[in-house]
Amino acid sequence: EARFVESGGGSVQAGGSLRLSCAASGFTFDDYAIGWFRQAPGKEREGILCIESSDGTTYYADSVKGRFTISSDNAKNTVSLQMNSLKPEDTAAYHCAAGMGCARSIVAAPFNSWGQGTQVTVSS
Repeated sequence: EARFVESGGGSVQAGGSLRLSCAASGFTFDDYAIGWFRQAPGKEREGILCIESSDGTTYYADSVKGRFTISSDNAKNTVSLQMNSLKPEDTAAYHCAAGMGCARSIVAAPFNSWGQGTQVTVSS
């Protein structure tokens, strides 16, 4: 069973930075696309970044392009999310996921297994 453990969230002021990490297990990491979702209270889940396993092509949602960077370490089965120039609208619970591919910035057909997520709160 796929398992994800996210960490690194916290509270920062607007303009600050955070680095999130996700440790994945229970599947062959190299075989799947991996990415990040976020969900703010009262809003739908948003797929913000996805990286293809085949060639490393990375897709970014417009809302984070130029500010967030995803990277993966296949040897350690980890994926990181560097978030710079944070805005109050980035406040959300952040989850990593793995699936069959990327539908632009959204992990397609993700495993139906979600970690606890990590909370990011950005104050103005």
